[in-house]
Amino acid sequence: MSFTIKQHLNSKRVHVITLQESDLDKLIFPFKKHSITSLEYKPFSRFTLAKSLDEVFEGKLSKSLVKILNDRESGTAIIEPEINNKKFDKDFLVKLSTGLAYLVGNPNFDSMTGKYYARFSVKHQDSSDSYLRKAYTNLDLHTDGTYVKEKTDWLIMTKMEEQNVNGGDSVILHLDDWEHLDELSNDPVGRQNFIWGSPKSKNIDYKVEHPVFSKDKNGKPIISYIDQFPEPQNMKQGLFLQKLSDALEESKNKISFPLPVGSTIFSNNYFWLHGRRAFKEHSGLSRELLRIRGTFF
Repeated sequence: MSFTIKQHLNSKRVHVITLQESDLDKLIFPFKKHSITSLEYKPFSRFTLAKSLDEVFEGKLSKSLVKILNDRESGTAIIEPEINNKKFDKDFLVKLSTGLAYLVGNPNFDSMTGKYYARFSVKHQDSSDSYLRKAYTNLDLHTDGTYVKEKTDWLIMTKMEEQNVNGGDSVILHLDDWEHLDELSNDPVGRQNFIWGSPKSKNIDYKVEHPVFSKDKNGKPIISYIDQFPEPQNMKQGLFLQKLSDALEESKNKISFPLPVGSTIFSNNYFWLHGRRAFKEHSGLSRELLRIRGTFF
């Protein structure tokens, strides 16, 4: 196998997949066939790109990703490509992330950008309506897709670039490691339907209803939650959400780590929550991220 898989230093649940530069070199030519515009406008081209990626790794990369993401005992892979070279630019990272996504499933339409992916920046100054871009505030633990009708089985986050960054570590928590899982997943309020909306920047003109907690096909709890978007309708719902938020943020089993530039976190969205620590203030702070989320084939 030309790529390596090892356990993350901070968690045996997280697998780190390292892609070697010599293998990435083999992708430069097939990737050049597809412009970013063609990938956006012609969905079939994304499958061709993913096939080129998988062929370089003899079909083993797709199998490894599918196995990791569907395994309740793990469920997260961090892909670290060896890209310390200017020949691997941002377009290459978009294509690599696209290829990784289409090895496991179909991305959802991202209403925020009108594409199958979103690129956004976190900067020193911000006037947005979402915690996503608030550099000096913790982005609390959450899952994605809470406010849309589409299923969101998995999530990709790729760090495209950063400058003048201190802090901003990634934070993740596996549901089964959470100290309050039994108590809160069995609370009747957590299994009620909540109303979920979203700020204007998300470009969603409807609201959805679903519980915070439900169960997977094996009867294990799964979660769909983000602190900014639920609209509690009564005292019980409001107090439950406060208790939930406090219990998540106070967990001793959160995993925190810096994500290298060019690397991708690929997680199951049902039993992994993710967030980000606040940055240290700097007038030149800038980080660009790419997000893809979708469903399994």
